[in-house]
Amino acid sequence: MITNILTLPKFSQGQKVVFIGGEGIIKNYRPESDSWVYLVEMPLKQQNIDRVGYETMLWLSESDLQQISLA
Repeated sequence: MITNILTLPKFSQGQKVVFIGGEGIIKNYRPESDSWVYLVEMPLKQQNIDRVGYETMLWLSESDLQQISLA
């Protein structure tokens, strides 16, 4: 019998993160393939790109995200 233990999520709901292509806020997360994926909501207008509705939310893997530093 194989036991798979998933580590705790690196990010939490409401946390601001950056990734290639923008920044956003973690809205939700779920385990997937021995890691975590996060539902990230982006601001409606960013870098001259207009987004509406569900286009402002996307699922990203933990390895694609970085915490915003407050420096």
